[in-house]
Amino acid sequence: MVDRKPSEAAPTTSGRQSHAIPAASFPTHNSPRTWLITSALTPLAIRLIRQLLAHGDYIVACLPPQEIEHEDRSAEFRELINECKSNRKDREGWKDRIRPIRCDSRVMGQCGAAVAEAVQIFGRIDIMLCCRAEAVVGTVEELSTNPATQNLVRDQFETVYFSQVNFIKAALPQLRAQHTGHIMVLTSIGGHIGTPGMSFYTAAVWALEGFCDSLAYEIAPFNIKMTIVQPNKEILSLTNKLIFSPPLPQYEADLNPAPNIRDVLSTVLNSNPDTYIEQSEDEIQFRYPKLPPATLDKLVMETVHALTAIGGHENPPARHIVGFEGAIAVKEKLKTVTEELEDFVEVSLAVDIFDSELTAEARKGRSEMEDTQGMGVGEIPSSAGMGGFPGMGPMS
Repeated sequence: MVDRKPSEAAPTTSGRQSHAIPAASFPTHNSPRTWLITSALTPLAIRLIRQLLAHGDYIVACLPPQEIEHEDRSAEFRELINECKSNRKDREGWKDRIRPIRCDSRVMGQCGAAVAEAVQIFGRIDIMLCCRAEAVVGTVEELSTNPATQNLVRDQFETVYFSQVNFIKAALPQLRAQHTGHIMVLTSIGGHIGTPGMSFYTAAVWALEGFCDSLAYEIAPFNIKMTIVQPNKEILSLTNKLIFSPPLPQYEADLNPAPNIRDVLSTVLNSNPDTYIEQSEDEIQFRYPKLPPATLDKLVMETVHALTAIGGHENPPARHIVGFEGAIAVKEKLKTVTEELEDFVEVSLAVDIFDSELTAEARKGRSEMEDTQGMGVGEIPSSAGMGGFPGMGPMS
């Protein structure tokens, strides 16, 4: 295990009764690292950047044009830049170690230009954090009603999948030439667990993770590491753009027993008059959630801690699930998959051409599982989380 050292930027935990966030930690390294962050306007990214600057690292902060032009969305980042330019002693040197770059990651050429500028300014890229996100809310039917809602599906993949793939492809020649580098991709436990009402968001996340799993084998010979970081789904949903398709009456709560993520997210948005939303039957609507600073800290700082502790590590995990609730939810999902596999093992073995010792072992494994099973085979455990939604952690 690599020794880690605390950062001077560790957030205070005074006054917290529970779930105190540990002091920021970083893998041991010989010199400051250069981070390229593909979407730097999110509350999570801004808090991460503060930690990294205080630690002494260099930051290339990519700013999506659609977001930088949104006054409320970009306000916190502008405050950060003003801090960097201030005369505060604890911010000394910050302005020389951060480089904001306007970049639409859906355009491959702009990703390549951002990578080239990062190398020109800071000489290299050590860690690339792919963290662009937005969530389209709507059932499969609701997103199939007309060309406008169908385009939302394409936009979802453009933002969650293709924009990250573009950045990774643009950076690979540089990382390969360096013969070192660490690509971190921030997704969610939606990469394991689906959520009704966010089908296409989940599909885009799964596509991105499948891409990363395959890419990891291709780049390993060049000493390039790959890590997928999976916080609870609301970490990204409540800190990025939410897009609502027009609802269909057949999916209202009194007619459909499936959990309604639309109502849950609307309740969160409506807690702030600035983001109040009344669902429209014929208009596509969007909001950037505005949560109190203390709530944002509690929501994202566990993930920030994970990113600082893993980024640049000499032996990072291929996947890291952030938080206890997320780990439990994924374990329950994997348990269900295992139970179903054992329940239908005879169906799987029936297609085997050759009878072998492995076949006998598989049958034996099923028999032992039935003897010790505490929960009925095929019974689906409930996931603790936001209103019982799979993949969603607690809001408290």
